[in-house]
Amino acid sequence: MTTESTAGTAAPRTLAEELRQRDDASLATLLRARPDLLSPVPNDLTQLATRAGTRASVVRALGRLDTFALQAAEALAVAPEPASYEALRALLAGDDGDAAVDGALPGAVATLRAQALVWGGDERLRLVRTARELLAPSPQHPSPTGLGPAVAEATSGMSPGRVQQLIEAAGLTSTHDAVSAVSALTELFTDRTRMSALLDDAPVDALDVLGRLTWGPPYGQVTADPAAHLRWLLDRGLLVPTSPGTVVLPREVALHLRGGRAHRTTHPLPPEVPPAAEHRPRVVDATAAGQALAAVATVEELLKEWHEGGPAVLRAGGLSVRDLKRTAVALDAPEPTAAFWVELAYAAGLLASDGGFEGASSPYGEGDAGPRRAEERYAATPAYDDWLELPAAERWARLAVAWLAATRTPGLVGGRDGKDRVLSALGPHLDRSGAPEVRRRVLDLLAGLPQGAAADPEAVLARLRWERPLRVGATSDPSGDDLRTRLARWTLDEAELLGVTGRGALSATGRALLSDTPHRAREGHRTHDGHTALDGHSALEGHSTREGHTAREGHPAFERTLAALLAPLLPEPLDHVLLQADLTAVAPGPLERPLAETLGVLADVESKGGATVYRFTPGSVRRALDAGRTATDLHTFLQTHSRTPVPQPLSYLIDDVARRHGHLRIGAASAYVRCDDDSVLGEILADKRAAALRLRRLAPTVLAAQADPAALLDGLRSMGFAPSAETPEGDVLIAPAHAHRTPPRTAPAPVPEGPPLPDDTLLGAAVRAIRAGDMASTAPKRPAPTPTSAPGELPRTTSAETLATMQAAVLTGDALWIGYVNAEGTASQRVIAPVRVEGGFVTAYDHTADEVRTYPLHRVTGVAELGED
Repeated sequence: MTTESTAGTAAPRTLAEELRQRDDASLATLLRARPDLLSPVPNDLTQLATRAGTRASVVRALGRLDTFALQAAEALAVAPEPASYEALRALLAGDDGDAAVDGALPGAVATLRAQALVWGGDERLRLVRTARELLAPSPQHPSPTGLGPAVAEATSGMSPGRVQQLIEAAGLTSTHDAVSAVSALTELFTDRTRMSALLDDAPVDALDVLGRLTWGPPYGQVTADPAAHLRWLLDRGLLVPTSPGTVVLPREVALHLRGGRAHRTTHPLPPEVPPAAEHRPRVVDATAAGQALAAVATVEELLKEWHEGGPAVLRAGGLSVRDLKRTAVALDAPEPTAAFWVELAYAAGLLASDGGFEGASSPYGEGDAGPRRAEERYAATPAYDDWLELPAAERWARLAVAWLAATRTPGLVGGRDGKDRVLSALGPHLDRSGAPEVRRRVLDLLAGLPQGAAADPEAVLARLRWERPLRVGATSDPSGDDLRTRLARWTLDEAELLGVTGRGALSATGRALLSDTPHRAREGHRTHDGHTALDGHSALEGHSTREGHTAREGHPAFERTLAALLAPLLPEPLDHVLLQADLTAVAPGPLERPLAETLGVLADVESKGGATVYRFTPGSVRRALDAGRTATDLHTFLQTHSRTPVPQPLSYLIDDVARRHGHLRIGAASAYVRCDDDSVLGEILADKRAAALRLRRLAPTVLAAQADPAALLDGLRSMGFAPSAETPEGDVLIAPAHAHRTPPRTAPAPVPEGPPLPDDTLLGAAVRAIRAGDMASTAPKRPAPTPTSAPGELPRTTSAETLATMQAAVLTGDALWIGYVNAEGTASQRVIAPVRVEGGFVTAYDHTADEVRTYPLHRVTGVAELGED
């Protein structure tokens, strides 16, 4: 196996030298795989190599490897450095070989090379130092392979005499120094034949001890006076003391006992995700469409509950546990499901905090008009009203697109964060940047199955664990699942609730959501918070937008495309209901919006499902009358929209409530009650329940109250009366619908995972800049007439020499090497081709930045001609 980067060229001595041998496409691949290396753009390839070896960057890169690539890196970490490709293959395949390993290893090594975690030719593979430190075994950080230190490392603290005793006990000839003795012992332990002969003479109990340590952990405890079988192992170096009472099994011994394998089990191939159940695609699509319709109805019901002002915002942000429970009861759903619907509405920009300001004026007077500070509450946003006007399919598309891109993670609600604080719905600590990637990957795996096929959730989770194995330090819950696994479980549940899947299989609309989402179209087109500066006074152009604008900006064209696929699967809205004699109405399907809104005011929802049951009560009828409807309007409405005759009990109920409605009038005195029937007022005064209202009679038909009108209305209604509010002019006050909205709000922007992915324009500009900077730092320089600075430092020349050299270069067209200090005091080396020198400035083509720039001459520290290469 030979790579293009190493074939036909001198063997690189450092990672920077190997990067210089790569072509531009290979460098772009590296920067695309590890975008953190671009912030900011490195000055040259040496700086790029240095940054690629930093701990934070290497940890991030290792976390992106699949299981087999990570196992290959772990094997290199315990192999002698440098290691050959064949030695690496032997560590992964073992002495008996493994065809699967042979087939997968070239790809794994290519991945490690492409991400600059491994460099060198096939005969001299080297793992970058930081990765070796992270993966190599030590008492503080045991190796994932379960191997201990090598013989040379384990015996480094031994005296030379003790080392000589070890090789003599092992049947080797004594040497003149400890280094050669350790080498002889290492050769013995790595020789399969001689090592087998040595172990043939071992006591049975000694072999049992070795068996317990073979696959790790390699450390064990011994007493000050070890047993004979332990003494036999210690005398021959098969166990080496590391501290008083602690011994370790050397790496070479463990590898012999393992048959040459670094891992007990290698996983060269990803686990399959086979179909667990198969359904007809039409059944899956119909089921998903039903769930989609229910999802839209649930979000609408949630926000209808909060349209006049929802629960209060906690001081630390979020929804209280009590309010979440109330919401769950109102939606007839478990609390985790209620948290999902609340978070989905928030992610879609339909729900937000009102900021604690109310702008509605008081209907009872002018003194309270204008914005005022109030308790901060959750409420629907103005975007909700626009959303309601859309067809059901488009409303679902808006929710689905927002869900796929959101970093909000409702599954965390009710858990605790790192500071042992309870995580609340709509709270500030629910963003998990990896959530969109996990959702997409789960749906991609379902999309890989035949249409109508559902997968076993455990098979999906096993595949995800192989693609991103759990690393040390990853967060997990009490069940042992890491966050990525929990995100995958939640994705499967949420996709079913939302109608992206049906019966566990991806629906046609779910496939469309994946195949051409704005996220896919914009993948690799996200923006930095500001430009990527090259030298403090310039920036790379061609930046792009940050992932996460999917939900915030909206994508009407794509949402309409999704809606067009879903719409034929949804039932047509109905314009009628079925009235029944028990004061209920049955809606056999979804209703047209005007009908649903009016019926929602006139009756209470009793049950939901395929058919919705509404119940008429005195309170619901009074609510319709309060909204400005008359008894005649209600009778006409029911006769128009009922496919069955209007039952007599329902007509009597409407007439009875209407007869008493508005008989009492409530206004502002501070508050008063007036009624043409003074006997009714007398009845109110005699009722003990009215004591809290502190009523007194001003006139035969008027009572005054020391309570505000709203409290007076509620109090009399609780006593069984049906009062209505009136304006200062004496007219009936009709309460407006949808009285409370937040100020305009944008949907929350998803929190990006790590640095943004660079697009092709940014990658091309970055590679050119790095190449130019590397040429400036490595090109041979022709000595200047006066003594120059030491290698690696900025060139130093006098102002006259700098000016003369610049002017000469303008005439000859030669390129120059200059030192430059910008306005922030940052020094850099540049290769320029001067075009014009005048007015104290030089205009030149800057090879480092690949553009024409103007430099003040007083900031140029010196200049030197480029030597011929």
